[in-house]
Amino acid sequence: MQGLESNPVHGRVDGNGRLVAADPALADLQSRAGGEPGGPLAVPQLAALVRLARRLSIPVSRSVLAADGEDDLDLWVRAKPDGLMVDLVIAGWTPRAAALATPSAPHNDRDADFLRAEADWTWETDAALRLSSLSAVGMAALSGASSSPVLGDALTRLFVLEETGEAGPPLLEALANQKGFADQFVTLRGSTRRFRLAGVPIYGSGGALTGFRGGGFAIPDPELIPVVPQPANDARSAFARRLETALRTPIHRIVATAEQIREQEEGPVRADYNGYAGDIANAGRHLLGLIDDLVDLEAVERADIEVEHEPLDMADIARRAAGLLSVRADDKDMRIEQPDIAEALHAIGDFKRALQVLVNLIGNAVRYGPAGSTVRVSTEPRADMVAIVVDDQGQGIAPENRELVFAKFERLGAREPGSGLGLYISRRLARAMDGDIAIESGAGEGARFVFTLPAVSPLADPVSV
Repeated sequence: MQGLESNPVHGRVDGNGRLVAADPALADLQSRAGGEPGGPLAVPQLAALVRLARRLSIPVSRSVLAADGEDDLDLWVRAKPDGLMVDLVIAGWTPRAAALATPSAPHNDRDADFLRAEADWTWETDAALRLSSLSAVGMAALSGASSSPVLGDALTRLFVLEETGEAGPPLLEALANQKGFADQFVTLRGSTRRFRLAGVPIYGSGGALTGFRGGGFAIPDPELIPVVPQPANDARSAFARRLETALRTPIHRIVATAEQIREQEEGPVRADYNGYAGDIANAGRHLLGLIDDLVDLEAVERADIEVEHEPLDMADIARRAAGLLSVRADDKDMRIEQPDIAEALHAIGDFKRALQVLVNLIGNAVRYGPAGSTVRVSTEPRADMVAIVVDDQGQGIAPENRELVFAKFERLGAREPGSGLGLYISRRLARAMDGDIAIESGAGEGARFVFTLPAVSPLADPVSV
């Protein structure tokens, strides 16, 4: 690679993303990345920059860190649209050892926790999209194809990325814009298995992108899914499916577009329009919350509701839930006290559902607590149960209303926000896990919610979480 620092390397990419012309150095890099001569540009960082330049219809220049075997290449790339083609000029070309991932920003950790709660398996990459972490479930899910996954493999060598309309693969768009992505559909190379990937960016202390952290979701093969006749009177399931397909996707798009306007990604907007965009995004999130509540309501009221009964560390879940609500608390100048990092309290339950319950309880405490106050989240053993206690410094709940707040669609005040379903759903979930939620305080003392789950039997094997 000597001399390339002063002699730029050129390439040309057509409208289908194929590298139709390339100087030898770029052609060699294409080959090492698993691409073919004249085939799709196989270096993800370069492909992402090409798509960004084509989408904006203007030349784009930026520093790019690309993987080259076990090392990285520090490149300076200029992508210039020319009709449907994009010309590449690459300078710098400085090899360097692969950088170690640095801790992500707290808000991205919280987003990653949401993904962990929903995903089938989890993964993490460095800035060159090479796997730096893959959960055991993910390792099993991706094994048995042409080759089993190995840490250090590039995602683009493991998967064939599917494009979404004219925008191209969402993962490459996310890489170009250094943002998260939600719907990257992929096919495992050497197989017909499909997955959906979602991820959030990881930033280093200097604000530079150091990788992505996310989750994988299995997509069942339609030919292998047995057709189960739906009862004619299964109105609730049909209602839930209609909410999912007819409302959630368009509302997500409305929120995303409003946020794009508010962040002024395409240029400055008038201050009042910026405010309108924020109002639209907030209203969209409120509607998404209502959809989530209604879908959860349909699920918890089914006689055959299924929950996992697995070992949990309740203190760890309490810390995660508190972390997820910390930004909301900061907005009200509130503080959330959480269990010490060394504290552990083991129970049996469903991780995703337990986290959902606690996010609701702590979220309520933040919503109804006064500005500048403290929400205290603590754990304690109780006979054959373990408890997470959420205390706030609000007005409290009178004894005669302690059961009323758990009723469906019930709100103590007409002006209170929400659907009136959160506590109803949370208690149903707690009881489905053989636990419960109770209130242990009166009016004027602040609200004190106690979420209990069965403790791990002393005769059981040690809990691993």
